[in-house]
Amino acid sequence: MSTKPEIIIYVTTRIKSKKKNKLAIDCFNYYLLYKLCLLDILYQVGNFMKKNNESQLGSFEDKKIVKILKGFSLEITPFVANKIENLSQFIKPSTTIFITFLPGSDYKDTINTAKKIRLEGLNPAPHFAARSIPSKEMLEDYVSRIAGEANVKKILIVGGAGKEQIGPYADTVSLLETGIFDKYGITDIGLAGHPEGSPDITDKEIRKSLILKNKFSETSDANFFIISQFCFDADAILNWSIRINSEGNKIPIIIGLPGVAKLSTLIKYSLSCGIGNSMNFLKKQGSNVLNLVQTQEPDKLVRKLAVSEEILKKNGIDGIHIYPLGGIRKSSEWAQGIIDENFKLTSDGFKVSY
Repeated sequence: MSTKPEIIIYVTTRIKSKKKNKLAIDCFNYYLLYKLCLLDILYQVGNFMKKNNESQLGSFEDKKIVKILKGFSLEITPFVANKIENLSQFIKPSTTIFITFLPGSDYKDTINTAKKIRLEGLNPAPHFAARSIPSKEMLEDYVSRIAGEANVKKILIVGGAGKEQIGPYADTVSLLETGIFDKYGITDIGLAGHPEGSPDITDKEIRKSLILKNKFSETSDANFFIISQFCFDADAILNWSIRINSEGNKIPIIIGLPGVAKLSTLIKYSLSCGIGNSMNFLKKQGSNVLNLVQTQEPDKLVRKLAVSEEILKKNGIDGIHIYPLGGIRKSSEWAQGIIDENFKLTSDGFKVSY
């Protein structure tokens, strides 16, 4: 029998008494012993309940973390996709893989990549960069071929990097207004979101554009969703979702997160995307040169978002998109490790075994 150290009661020592009522004294001693045993039992039960509650709390958070990552999507460039023999070696079947369309790219490369991804049992979702499309003829050929040759149903439309416009389309809305996506049976259309603004468009223009996109989504046959630019600040993501929804947004939101990558890589991509608060966060992390070569995982960010489940629901946040800046295999295996529950909580994040 174990007891708390401070509870010291001398019950084993018989009360010395010359009185004849020895039976009463023994009964009193037994009563004290009973109370001591009861206190010990209560103490042990209390400890058990505390540990059990802590275990349940951890389990509760675990489930939320798994839940937020389920159905995650990834993205890849045609160049990287063609270097990998078979993406399904490390990516689960039916996972959505967005295919980038960078300035100067040939859309035929994107078509071939979409076909490859479909053949490997995954779900290709090509990008359309409005300012990089030279003509309506090229747009229609692009859409008709990805739909017909790769059975594409989901896409992402962005304005495009930079402000240079090489054709008739200045922005996302001008692409939508062609009606070509509905014509070829595109059922799910993604739009870009900017929790920390964009170097290519003002905040005022972003707000105006989002209103137009919402109006268009009400008349289109397709389902619309927003994928945010990657961000390292959970509060910035949540506050942004609250703000745009208060301004009339009704389109569901998918949160863009940075994948597993070296800090130096994250800083490089953040500079090119012009993300503010996240850039300040990365600079602090990189104040020690040794940190620049260390691999970073977005576990703290994911955990903070996961425990904000009610805010996510209220503001239409419905999924995670991972930008695999440090390699698609690392990011995919990290995310899949979470879904397979191969992780343990740490003080403010978690560690994945993959």
